[in-house]
Amino acid sequence: MYVPARLAVVLSLAVPVLATAQATADAPSLITAAALAAELASPHLVLLHVGDKEGYALGHIAGARLLELSMITAASPAPPLQNELPAPAELEAKLEALGIGDGSRVVVYFAKAELPQMARVVFTLDYAGLGGRTSILDGGLPAWVRAGQAVTDVVPAPATPGTLTIDPKTSALVDLAWLRANTENAAVHVLDARPVESYTGADDRGGAIKRPGHVPGAVNVPYSTFFRDDLTLKPVDELRQMLVNAGAKPGEPLISYCTSGVQASVPYVVARLLGYDVKVFDGSYQQWSASDAPVVTGGTPR
Repeated sequence: MYVPARLAVVLSLAVPVLATAQATADAPSLITAAALAAELASPHLVLLHVGDKEGYALGHIAGARLLELSMITAASPAPPLQNELPAPAELEAKLEALGIGDGSRVVVYFAKAELPQMARVVFTLDYAGLGGRTSILDGGLPAWVRAGQAVTDVVPAPATPGTLTIDPKTSALVDLAWLRANTENAAVHVLDARPVESYTGADDRGGAIKRPGHVPGAVNVPYSTFFRDDLTLKPVDELRQMLVNAGAKPGEPLISYCTSGVQASVPYVVARLLGYDVKVFDGSYQQWSASDAPVVTGGTPR
C-alpha cells in the first residue's frame, strides 16, 4: 500500500463532521510525484500511462506501460454499447497481460488531460478487486514534470504476464432494470457526469443520440468540475461538498452515469476516495436512450 498517500486522504477525512463518509481500506488512493519517485524501483510496481501512442513515445515515466481503453474494455460489446466492462475471465486475462498479478501494486496516471480515461482504468481495477492496491498520480504526468521529475522515451521490455485472481466487485455496478426501478427512490441519488449540453438534451452528438436528455431525477455534475486548473483534484472539502450538493448521503447509493461509462468513472473514483457507496451504470445513457425508459430534457432533474 502507498501508506503516506492513503494516510493523507484518511486524515483529511477524519475531521469530526456529523455523518461524513469515510474512506475504506479497499478504495483507491492518491499518490504524489515525490512518493511515486521513491517507489519506482519496487519490483511489485505496475505503472500505467493512460494516453495515446504518439504522446507515450515522446515521453513517459520510466517503466510505465502504455494503456489505451480498448485494452481493458469488452472485446465484443452488445450494440449499441461501447466501453463496457469485460466478463470477469476476459478482464482477468487483460490485466494479467499488463503484468498485473496478485502481488502487484498499481499506479495509474494520465498523459495530458485524459482524466475520464484514467478514472475508467481506476474504476476497472477497483471493480476487479484491486482498489486497495491502486493509486492515482494526482495531476498526472503534468504534475510529475512540474515536480522536476524525469521522463523518458525508452520503452520498457514487454510485460511478463502476471498471475491474477480477480474478485469482481459486483456492488460497483447497476444495470438498466435496476436504475429504472429506482428513479423514484428517494434514497438513491443519480449523478450525470456529462457536459451540460448533453444533460439538457441540447447536444445529440450529431443525431447519434436518438432521445437526448437525461435520466429522471439525475443531477448534473460534469466530470471536469472535480478538477482544478492544473488538473489535480480539488481539495477534499470541496469534493465532499460537491457530492453533498448532488444529493449524496453516507450509506445511500450514489449512481454515476455518462454516455458510455467513461466520464462517469470520475465521480465514481472521487466518491470512493471519500467513502461513499457509489456505483456506475455501465450501460449509461447510450443504453438508457436506446430503451423505452423515460427521458427528461432541460436543466432540472425532473
